[in-house]
Amino acid sequence: MSAEKERLLNAEWKLWGPYLANRQWGTVREDYSPNGDAWNFITHDMARSKTYRWGEEGIGGISDNQQLLCFSLALWNTKDAILKERFFGLTNQEGNHGEDVKELYYYVDAMPTHSYLKMLYKYPQNAFPYQELIQQNQSRNRFDPEFEITDTGIFSNNAYFDVFIEYAKADVNDILIQITAHNRNNEDAPLHLLPTLWFRNTWSWGYNNDKPQLISTNNEEISIQHHLLPNYQLYIQQKTDILFCDNETNVQRLYNVPNTVPFTKDGIHEYVVKGNENAVNSNGSGTKAALHYNTMVKANGVVVIKLRLSAKNPHQPFADFDAVFQQRIDEANQFYDELQHAINNPTEKLIQRQALAGMIWDKQFYYYDIPQWLYGDPAEPKPPIERLKGRNSDWKHLNNADIISMPDTWEYPWFASWDLAFHTIAFALIDADFAKQQLMLLTKEWYMKPNGQLPAYEWNFGDVNPPVHAWATWRVYTIDQRNNNGKGDIAFLETVFHKLLLNFTWWVNRKDAQGNNIFEGGFLGLDNIGVFDRSAPLPTGGFIEQADGTSWMAMYSLNMLRISLELAQHNPVYEDMATKFFEHFLYIAAAIDNLGDEKNGLWDEVDQFFYDSLHLPDGNLIRLKVRSIVGLIPLFAVEVLDHATLEALPGFSKRLDWFLNYRPDLAALVSRWQDKSADEKHLLSLLRGHRMKKILERMLDETEFLSPYGVRSLSKFHEQNPYTFYVDGKSFEVKYSPAESTSGLYGGNSNWRGPIWFPLNFLIIESLQRFHFYYGDDFKVECPKGSNNFISLDAVADEIANRLKHLFLPDKNGHKPYLGNDVQLQTDEHFQNYWWFHEYFNGDTGKGLGASHQTGWTGLIAKLIQPKRPMLK
Repeated sequence: MSAEKERLLNAEWKLWGPYLANRQWGTVREDYSPNGDAWNFITHDMARSKTYRWGEEGIGGISDNQQLLCFSLALWNTKDAILKERFFGLTNQEGNHGEDVKELYYYVDAMPTHSYLKMLYKYPQNAFPYQELIQQNQSRNRFDPEFEITDTGIFSNNAYFDVFIEYAKADVNDILIQITAHNRNNEDAPLHLLPTLWFRNTWSWGYNNDKPQLISTNNEEISIQHHLLPNYQLYIQQKTDILFCDNETNVQRLYNVPNTVPFTKDGIHEYVVKGNENAVNSNGSGTKAALHYNTMVKANGVVVIKLRLSAKNPHQPFADFDAVFQQRIDEANQFYDELQHAINNPTEKLIQRQALAGMIWDKQFYYYDIPQWLYGDPAEPKPPIERLKGRNSDWKHLNNADIISMPDTWEYPWFASWDLAFHTIAFALIDADFAKQQLMLLTKEWYMKPNGQLPAYEWNFGDVNPPVHAWATWRVYTIDQRNNNGKGDIAFLETVFHKLLLNFTWWVNRKDAQGNNIFEGGFLGLDNIGVFDRSAPLPTGGFIEQADGTSWMAMYSLNMLRISLELAQHNPVYEDMATKFFEHFLYIAAAIDNLGDEKNGLWDEVDQFFYDSLHLPDGNLIRLKVRSIVGLIPLFAVEVLDHATLEALPGFSKRLDWFLNYRPDLAALVSRWQDKSADEKHLLSLLRGHRMKKILERMLDETEFLSPYGVRSLSKFHEQNPYTFYVDGKSFEVKYSPAESTSGLYGGNSNWRGPIWFPLNFLIIESLQRFHFYYGDDFKVECPKGSNNFISLDAVADEIANRLKHLFLPDKNGHKPYLGNDVQLQTDEHFQNYWWFHEYFNGDTGKGLGASHQTGWTGLIAKLIQPKRPMLK
């Protein structure tokens, strides 16, 4: 067993981690405005002076798992008007495609216990182009590309620093810190490096008056005193000035009200940038402190700073520093060598390792107590009365203070329930316990609503995301089972299953409005894929029965069936539950095409495709004939049952036989239930062979869904043939858009009208593999359409996976599609070996779009790179 795997057995190794957000300003948690204007209540400009209530942010930072003590790096190039303490980006209103971080940083390496962490920040040597980025993007419309920081030319002539921030743990509470700044320019350049320690403010709100302290008497170490922490010291190898202030709001600057404290949060900025010596505490104490290294980095030279944050009181803090660092790097290589032993392509190894590093770096301490947020704190003014009926006011049970995997800790520094489900698949490769903990977390009573609804995300916890939690639970269970010599974690499976029973019931009661097993769902995470905003009342009145909502519920039923059967192997009580979900699936399968009713079903016999159905108040029905990924989601509802499993559960088999004999119409409907494959397997699916082939014919058509880089979210057919719906003199149009959104239907950067998204591509791949498990190699389809190349469904799954991988792999000219035409990013030696993992990708060119550091669901690339193993029964 590798050293890192041994550490994974001890939870204390995760006491410290990369738990700081990259952005705390502009979040719902910090918003105390009457109108819910989170982006403007605390802006980037205000952030340096405003004390946060619920969390902290920093560049390349770490904290303990309750974020009591924080560490990160600040920088100054002597030309900026502000100290660089946080990453800059555009708000939702400023960007022509919504919020967007405008910095270059990369997550280079990480271990799941955070025993070794490494990231890279590229810091310009000239004045950071804050205003240019805002003005250029505001002058552009939705049809224009975003104006990126590389477009400003600020990285031309290599006038920047590569700043590497690394951590290596000597023990659970003994952390070595190394900061390495490379001058990539041919001229000497000044650089101020300010490693910064501070306490999250827990003392100003009226609950706890214990104020911690940072103290230094010798400029060689900082003593850290906090009543909830051990006695840490920050040891300093290179003696320098230490600047102290307090993590307190500068109300004079922000609100023109006299300060009641002498030293405020922005004191270090005031001292370094403006030369205000009165802004820092010369007595050597405070709740925020920074080491001030004022350096001149030689041309093509390097500066290294070494620190040690420890509760161990080492006699010679730096005697073993280099040896421990090297040992952790060697152990990281060993850990990933074991994971990647069957991967032959060295570039794929690097991509997978950085994708997983990004997943680890995007863990965050997420703190949000809704009752306190709604009603306010004893020592603070009461929040506006409007919030009691505003955003999230009906989630009063919710109280989060946990380490959670974020989609992106700048653009999405909050958990999102269906994103998180996909995150756990990547995490299961390296840390199954964390993956399981994340899935259990969202079903806890302080997350899940008493009625069974899962929280979506902080902008609207009541939004409805696709019910993929059961799928992720089963997949994490099976991945962990394989990696644990066939032993599955039944306790985990059972725990989540019981909570998901509540969630399944909520779906049935709330989202099947007509009681006919056809589900609405609304938003379902596919922001603007439909004709209308599915979160809002329809302009026509009436309601939409959704092909995706219904298919997700069919998939949910099969996921719960599969879990029930596994639990029944250990406890026969679960055989009844398996029967329930088997029957529920059959009812949904019958409803989705109304037993062949061409007028009312979701299947269109002429187009051979699934569409949403709009039910008007007068009783009429209109099929909304948009060829979108919504019509492919029925593929996801597939399960294969081994006949031996049925024989091992005689109670379940007996009830199954009775039901199928009693309802032969349903048995005949669902994929030839009475027929077993040659090796004794049964198929449960919404699609029989004919319908599946018709669906795949469209999906594998390169003039429709199939892109060189995966499956598009909208058929390219709609590029020349937009779907238009007219009502009350207004037209609603859906047109293929391969890149950023040209519609403001739902948010600034939301777009499911053409680009490639990893999560649904991943589910398509897994569904094809399940179908192949039943049909075998003899069942072939043409891929791509018109190629006369007929291959098995497993080979089709591989083809889609390979197309997704080629987003990141350099072609014969060294061009990586996801980087587009940015020459510096594509060819520069100091950029070539670092990867980003974007939110989604251009449906024609593969260029990365949306959040550039979204190593959340796009982290699934790590699983696709990992070689396949035989499918479990």
